[in-house]
Amino acid sequence: MNGDDDDEVVAAASADTSLPLEWRFSQVFGERSAGEEVQEVDVISAIEFDHSGDHLATGDRGGRVVLFERSHVRNSSGGDRRELEETDYSLRHPEFRYKTEFQSHDPEFDYLKSLEIEEKINKIRWCQTANGALFLLSTNDKTIKYWKVQDKKIKKICQVNSDPSKAPSSSNSSITTANGGVPEAISSLRLPVVTSLESSPVARCRRVYSHAHDYHINSISNNSDGETFISADDLRINLWNLEISNQSFNIVDVKPEKMEDLSEVITSAEFHPTHCNMLAYSSSKGSIRLLDLRQSALCDSHSKLFEEPEAAGPKSFFTEIIASVSDIKFAKEGRYLLSRDYMTLKLWDINMDSGPVSTFQVHEYLKPKLCDLYENDSIFDKFECCISGNGLRAATGSYSNLFRVFGVSPGSSESATLEASRNPMRRHVPVPSRPSRLGSIARVVGRGSESPAVDGSSNAVDYKTKLLHLAWHPSENSIACAAGNSLYMYYA
Repeated sequence: MNGDDDDEVVAAASADTSLPLEWRFSQVFGERSAGEEVQEVDVISAIEFDHSGDHLATGDRGGRVVLFERSHVRNSSGGDRRELEETDYSLRHPEFRYKTEFQSHDPEFDYLKSLEIEEKINKIRWCQTANGALFLLSTNDKTIKYWKVQDKKIKKICQVNSDPSKAPSSSNSSITTANGGVPEAISSLRLPVVTSLESSPVARCRRVYSHAHDYHINSISNNSDGETFISADDLRINLWNLEISNQSFNIVDVKPEKMEDLSEVITSAEFHPTHCNMLAYSSSKGSIRLLDLRQSALCDSHSKLFEEPEAAGPKSFFTEIIASVSDIKFAKEGRYLLSRDYMTLKLWDINMDSGPVSTFQVHEYLKPKLCDLYENDSIFDKFECCISGNGLRAATGSYSNLFRVFGVSPGSSESATLEASRNPMRRHVPVPSRPSRLGSIARVVGRGSESPAVDGSSNAVDYKTKLLHLAWHPSENSIACAAGNSLYMYYA
């Protein structure tokens, strides 16, 4: 009963959007034991909830896609207990169970360019469901695949002609009646019966979209029209129809005539959640461009440009590197846009292009360590970000398997640091808020300490354990995040 009471308290706190959320461990898949080495092919490289929140997909470096489905509350005791649980189910945190997995991509070799194409899944995007089947897109560096996953009933043949106990022995199995009829052991013939046993999910590749990108694909995004999607690499963005795999339209091309004139590359691209004619893409210079497909077929010019005003003072060698945007996400209603660069998380209003509405410092304590981060290539790590379904909070990852949750609503000072483990709050540090340049809802969340080699909890920063991928449930306060080969889930 204590557990039920705790869930009710958490649900009540979640309902009050003004209160900071108390995050709790929900479940973990693929948890490794102490001292166990993680195989490179098992490391999770993509996470995505579907639009309903009832299914979750992960992709790994081995080219596999693993699907999880929401577990529904069932109690065989019957009566009032079951009705109470069904009534209270919407207030409980979502729990998931393993559904199926399939090999999405295999390693390939491009003989024309003498280039190995690894099987790692870069992105997964869910498509609209139809006839009880699930549809999703998955991509590696070069090839996008469209998958259909549907439950198929396993069929078995039973009630065959003969009774095994009365069947003739092997010594006289060839004996028949004088007229060549049925052996005496079989009194009559009857047709076998096909029976259906329990169903099992089966994945089938419906389309393969290939040979359209010269550079590595970094993003795919579904359009709200349910018919098209985009794929983006370093220099181009292509528009596809889901039903046509041998043709795509190039809508953005930033490749200069001479490659030595190249000054920035595309790092991420995302369709607007409700307007099928709008999309945004980010660049390695820290800017975000909003495009309108109604203006022209080739979107060489942007509708709006979002970038941080240049700060006064000298620039360092690392200024442009850490400004590169690694991920962008639209909020559900489409007005706000979340972006992540190496050091910060920024919230943008697409109606205001003068600067970000707010800026959140993710790991300010790493600033003195940029030289070390550059030498071990950690400065090029691409962290993802996510925003809650109600648009009130955002989350992103950091090192030492930590991730940050910020309140992004006006006046909110909520900030939490959690660790991807069974005890997420053990490294939580209260963080003071500070108004941003715009004086609205920004906070500089500095967990700085005297030693730049440790975080605000006086823990040494582990650059090898990084939390790059995470996703927020579309309608509930639940976060799924990847730590190596383990999938951790938390609720509030």
